[in-house]
Amino acid sequence: MDPTSVINPADLSIQHLIAHADPVVQAVLVLLAIFSFFCWTVIFEKLGQVMQAFKAADRLEKTLESGTLEDMINYSDKHPLADVIAAGNQEWREGAGEHQQESLHEVRERIEHSMRLQLSVEMRRINKRLPFLATVGSSAPFIGLFGTVWGIMNTFTGIASAHDTSLATVAPGIAEALIATGIGLAAAIPSIMFYNSFATNLGRYSGRLSTAVGVYAGRLSKRFAPAARG
Repeated sequence: MDPTSVINPADLSIQHLIAHADPVVQAVLVLLAIFSFFCWTVIFEKLGQVMQAFKAADRLEKTLESGTLEDMINYSDKHPLADVIAAGNQEWREGAGEHQQESLHEVRERIEHSMRLQLSVEMRRINKRLPFLATVGSSAPFIGLFGTVWGIMNTFTGIASAHDTSLATVAPGIAEALIATGIGLAAAIPSIMFYNSFATNLGRYSGRLSTAVGVYAGRLSKRFAPAARG
């Protein structure tokens, strides 16, 4: 066997292939690496936020279930979720002397509306940067595929120019092209998996808060009951 036809294993190492890849393929790899880095940054950030949010929801539900109305009126928590309760309490205090002729239903609706507005602020906060995961999850495989197609195209062009179809000639170009697809999938798979997980958990979180808002608005509005019946 001709020694020159033997492939040097070092030439097929990932580092060597990336270093000697086509500039377009290298640009694709750099872009995918940046996407992957920011995806994991968002993932770790959201993991912490979701855990804190569920713990805050547990504390709120516990207070709402076993505490008194005064406990809820004076409710305080370091988590932004406490702002939802504070919005209802503020609306209740400000409306106590200004809406004496309102019906009980109107009082409840006003308090609940104020709390739901603040709840939407909380949901926007916790959903921030989450769409980035969905974007990477759906686009990274195609970006990697573009790098692969470009790399394979250059490989076949080189084969045609060299008039050599030996494995030593074909393998490096095909391998460097396939790296782009592999990195694209490596960026997309965790992105889409964690996005689906976060979306499901945040949907549950929103549902729990919506229930808590309705229950508390109903309890708090009864403070107006004597005035409403008067």
